[in-house]
Amino acid sequence: MGDHKCAAIAAAQKNANLSDADLAAKINSTPARVTEIINGNATPTEAEFKALATALGIADVPHTGVHATT
Repeated sequence: MGDHKCAAIAAAQKNANLSDADLAAKINSTPARVTEIINGNATPTEAEFKALATALGIADVPHTGVHATT
């Protein structure tokens, strides 16, 4: 996963055992939007990234906007 910041979100989501719907509810978003972000199909806004990181307890992870295609 390297330095792919949304991979950090995906890993934290998996560790927390939260579905995309669960995580979306925590950040007042939609499951589809969370799925797009986690899969690298959409770049989260800075606010979305911060909300995701905070909801998952990884608020210190900076968002570079770089997404891997792995």
